Amino acid sequence: MNIDAALAGLPGLKDVRFGGHGSRLGIGYHAHGDDWVELALPYAADMIGDEDSGVIASGPIFALMDIATSLATMRKLGGFVPHATLDLRLDYLRPARPGHTVIGHGESFAIKRSIAFVRGYAHDGDPADPIAHVSGTFMFLDGAGAGAGA
Repeated sequence: MNIDAALAGLPGLKDVRFGGHGSRLGIGYHAHGDDWVELALPYAADMIGDEDSGVIASGPIFALMDIATSLATMRKLGGFVPHATLDLRLDYLRPARPGHTVIGHGESFAIKRSIAFVRGYAHDGDPADPIAHVSGTFMFLDGAGAGAGA
């Protein structure tokens, strides 16, 4: 699956690259709506953080949620808008089950003049039994959110 599918139909994306650490981690598209995006992080042995249990490290899950909430912000705004992660908090509820793909659901629930507010969760098969919850903010770099709210 292609991560560009999460941004299908949004203008201003022809020059945007989705490579980097997300590509290295194998993060791919899963689903999307008008203000949310779901991405998938496949299990991989080189992401194991605890050799005894086979549980993946928290870093790849953090990256998954950063990308999912960022793309959700672009979905809500209707196009690519340069922004930076101002704050992103992940509360881990339990370890991801070894061998399972982690799904990251990111939602952009409020856009203000210079800040987007996001939330979401990660799960490994059952959204009712999440691995982690996320909340955060993105800061627009060029005032692109200026017309979106107070």
